[in-house]
Amino acid sequence: MTNQAFQVQDKEDRKMLNKVFWRTMTLSSTYNYERMQGLGYVYTMIPVISRYYDKEEDRIAAYKRHYELFNTTPTMGGFITGLSTSMEKEASQDKNFDTNSINAVKLSLMGPFAGIGDSIFQGSLRIISLGIGIALAAQGSILGVILHLLVYNVIAHLLRYYGVFAGYNMGTSFIQSASENGILGQITKAAGIVGLMTIGAMTCSMISFQIPAVLNIQGSELVIQEMLDQIFPNLLPLLLTFVCYKLINKNVKAIWIMLGLMVFGVIGALLGIF
Repeated sequence: MTNQAFQVQDKEDRKMLNKVFWRTMTLSSTYNYERMQGLGYVYTMIPVISRYYDKEEDRIAAYKRHYELFNTTPTMGGFITGLSTSMEKEASQDKNFDTNSINAVKLSLMGPFAGIGDSIFQGSLRIISLGIGIALAAQGSILGVILHLLVYNVIAHLLRYYGVFAGYNMGTSFIQSASENGILGQITKAAGIVGLMTIGAMTCSMISFQIPAVLNIQGSELVIQEMLDQIFPNLLPLLLTFVCYKLINKNVKAIWIMLGLMVFGVIGALLGIF
């Protein structure tokens, strides 16, 4: 992807796209189950509609056009709003332009981009940044919080910002070529692999679950934890992770899982089991 994909020569267009970028921060601010991010999308597109349409009826039609169901990973919304901006500009200049295609493109992109965005940001980057932050915070360092916020937000906001400009400049050609070349699928798969590797590493290094109990068998002491480590190192943290995962899949609220773990830990400690 060349630098030209992010450059906009017209000064007024740059100002407009900067407004679009800042407004993408509100995509999920009015989230609801009827239109999801629809109202946030309309708000994001107001500078575009105001710039390209002079007639009130055209603006109202554009507002209604974007006040439809929309839902994607907010960070990935930058590219889609930039693409919508490009299409709205074309619609304002060409009376024969099919405005229905604007929503059609939005709907076709929100699913794939949500998959990619969730894999990269929710499934990978957030876990990696948390892993870095928790490791430092566990040592009592305030840098843990700072680095977590920086690692995640700097990358997320850069992608959101440049996504707006890339979508505006590249139009529909990027999606068509990416789909034909299989790039979208490769990105999703790679992000999923990295996320699973990170979760595995965090399960091993950051979940502490041991059984200090010692069994006395005919005068010989058997340390249960040492026996488990010889069979399968870090088996208990892995099993605990699987139990929590199963509970989440059964729609058990996270707060109840955390409270259950606290009670489980306190009772186990009082009984001397772990």
